[in-house]
Amino acid sequence: MLKFRAMRSLLLLLVLASVAIAQSAVELSAEPHHHLVLQNESVRAFTLDLPPRESTLLHRHSHDYIYVVFSPAEVENTVEGKSPVQLKFQPGDARSLDGNFAHTARNLSATPFREVVVELLQDEKARKTPPPKWDEERGLSVFDRGTKDILFVKDGVRVSEIELQPGGMIPSHHHDGPHLLIAVCDLEVRSDVEGKGPMPGHFKAGDVKWLPGGYTHTLTNVGKQPAKFVTLEFH
Repeated sequence: MLKFRAMRSLLLLLVLASVAIAQSAVELSAEPHHHLVLQNESVRAFTLDLPPRESTLLHRHSHDYIYVVFSPAEVENTVEGKSPVQLKFQPGDARSLDGNFAHTARNLSATPFREVVVELLQDEKARKTPPPKWDEERGLSVFDRGTKDILFVKDGVRVSEIELQPGGMIPSHHHDGPHLLIAVCDLEVRSDVEGKGPMPGHFKAGDVKWLPGGYTHTLTNVGKQPAKFVTLEFH
């Protein structure tokens, strides 16, 4: 009888241990649906590819982050310790969240859910020493066959959505600091950099490109389809 009780206690401990392991959150880079595509001292960027009806593992976001969605989708978001919330997305949706939480995301749609997640690695520094304010932190600019919509500022990073019809051009402008380009759709653009001449750029939907600052240029959609992308500008 004592041997039976000891075995039953051991089995119970093993079950409890396996449940605890199953419920422990993994680091973002260890979540198998997230794929690291870029990392430097400012950001760490991942693509998320979530097939229909599948769910991510419980994973932790240690930093504030910005995410950009590429497909219409309905997702069930379950933050650890809270009730599930259903979210609906359209291509180009860009949002931000404070870090230091764990969650799962389940794709409720019949099509794959795709997004880019950009962790802001200097978020703690930005909270302690707020970066300078941007001259414009919200607003819509309209130019020849295109628009630039400044969506929000997060930890000093300015997030904008740009749309260009075929032949549309962003007029000459200067980038003091670096910026991150995230292609919402396939892009075929030409950057005419002052002092350097034309530079073609080809991007697939979901591509992430880190661009240094310190240059002036125009940007033209030389493709046959509308171009849509999101930029994250850093001081």
